[in-house]
Amino acid sequence: MNASISPVRILAVDDHPIVRQGIAGLISIQPDMILVGEASDGREAIQLFRMHRPDVMLMDLQMPGLNGVDALIAIRNEFPDAKIVVLTTYAGDAQIILAIKAGAQAYLLKNALHKELLETIRGVHAGKKAFSPEVSYEIATHATDDPLTPAEVSVLRLIAAVYANKQIAHQLSITEETVKSRVKCILSKLGADDRTQAAMIGFKRGIIDL
Repeated sequence: MNASISPVRILAVDDHPIVRQGIAGLISIQPDMILVGEASDGREAIQLFRMHRPDVMLMDLQMPGLNGVDALIAIRNEFPDAKIVVLTTYAGDAQIILAIKAGAQAYLLKNALHKELLETIRGVHAGKKAFSPEVSYEIATHATDDPLTPAEVSVLRLIAAVYANKQIAHQLSITEETVKSRVKCILSKLGADDRTQAAMIGFKRGIIDL
């Protein structure tokens, strides 16, 4: 590497110390990269981004407190040019689309090979976008699906919490007939045979979370 070229400055955000250690170890042996900070949740990520202004940030999605997507939105609102690589275990298309809309330039799964992660960091730093094959497949698979409305997602969350229609109606201040209508739409849109399967699909696709 040319000595005059400064290394890519990286901030790693993940609530698992072992994951952060792995990233730190990988970056430490790259001549063109340097790790400038580590955060364990979304709020810390925002603070450290303000402090270090990294060239590229690696961001997990599911974290305690402020999650990755909300942190991503906050950082991109404050720093529109922020370059963020989502690195997560979640391959659900709903989560992916949320992250992309929030401003992520890349979305990789944690099972990505080290080479793929390093190439993605370099690519995003150079202004490119990157998505792992599984991620591209998920987006393509559900691209023409009719998405659930926010009202239907609210019902699906309560279905997943094993609420009966009467309880859902009370919780959302709507009639039981409205609940039944929304359940019918949910099953149809998700291609589910019953409420349990609908909840499982909802979790898998990242439409709802635990």
